[in-house]
Amino acid sequence: MLTLAFDTATSAATCALLRDGEVVGERTSRAVSVLADAEELLESAAARPRDLTALVFGTGPGSFTGVRIGLSAARTLAFALELPLAGVSTLAALAAGAPGAVPLVDAGRREVFTLVDGEPIVLPPHEVEVGPGTTCVGDGAVRYRAQLEAAGLTVPPDESEAHVPWARLHAQLARDFGPAQLVEPVYVRAPDAEATVKA
Repeated sequence: MLTLAFDTATSAATCALLRDGEVVGERTSRAVSVLADAEELLESAAARPRDLTALVFGTGPGSFTGVRIGLSAARTLAFALELPLAGVSTLAALAAGAPGAVPLVDAGRREVFTLVDGEPIVLPPHEVEVGPGTTCVGDGAVRYRAQLEAAGLTVPPDESEAHVPWARLHAQLARDFGPAQLVEPVYVRAPDAEATVKA
């Protein structure tokens, strides 16, 4: 089984190729480079797109544009190659990469996306309700480090791998593979453009 997984929801887009659950290769770059990264991973594994057996997509929440890029890439590949697709939450992948930590993704508007009782929500960083000493990870934790640390929370160094929603973790968490059109992104709130138009 050859699985391609990627997440483009945050500032650190990731792409991974796994064969029978084992990581063949993984890259971090930007959302716009995800297909080029996938091609390079396949070439380095002496594989072709037609050799893929499944796809996994990071559903967000995160950057609206980033999530849309990932969704478009995932659905296009799934349709073109007739592959099953599974969606995995970006927040769930962050949490899996740092057990016990609270995942925080930068949501813009001075807010972060996080999980409460397993559900994604958006709120200002000062309203994150966790016990003192709790570790927070993700680009939202990095951006709001000063506020979080002032509240007694812990944030790993900026360069820590704990802040990256690694695509390999998405592949390992993926369960429900099916038709591409059934996999939906997670936005949590309306995009900025839509909010502006309604105002």
